[in-house]
Amino acid sequence: MSEAGAGAVAGGAEAGAGGVIVVASPDALADAVGRTATGEWFEVTQERIAAFADATEDHQWIHLDAERAAAGPFGSTIAHGYLTLSLLPHLASSLVQVGGVAMVMNYGMDRLRFLSPVPAGSRVRAVTEILSVEPAAAGVRLASKVTVEIEGAEKPALVAHTLSLYVPET
Repeated sequence: MSEAGAGAVAGGAEAGAGGVIVVASPDALADAVGRTATGEWFEVTQERIAAFADATEDHQWIHLDAERAAAGPFGSTIAHGYLTLSLLPHLASSLVQVGGVAMVMNYGMDRLRFLSPVPAGSRVRAVTEILSVEPAAAGVRLASKVTVEIEGAEKPALVAHTLSLYVPET
């Protein structure tokens, strides 16, 4: 949450160390709309790409054959787009911390765009912006824009509009 700096913000939302958005309760999430948080860099290794290829049975040469990929359109092997997407829980889940929550559930996505390939060995990080908050039967539904940046690249790897359900403790 670099735009606000550390300290309290309106309505009980706080910016913690590293830009984490801290909120006292699911009901206070509305006070954090418009806030952003940036995560830590994470390396996408060739080993991780190979393991994802095995898990998904997607063994395209652009992901696994370093020699052929070097002469290909990207100049090296690249991560699967869905591998990059699958890293969202790791990259973004700690960026919004909400007290008084029994659980947080992935509620889906409204939009997803893959914008740039992620070369093997690159580092990526998430930037999360809280877009909106709506009451739901089981709690509060949070809509976020999550951008996965590639270190040193002009364009991000992906932009996703994600939905999460924050279920309060009873």
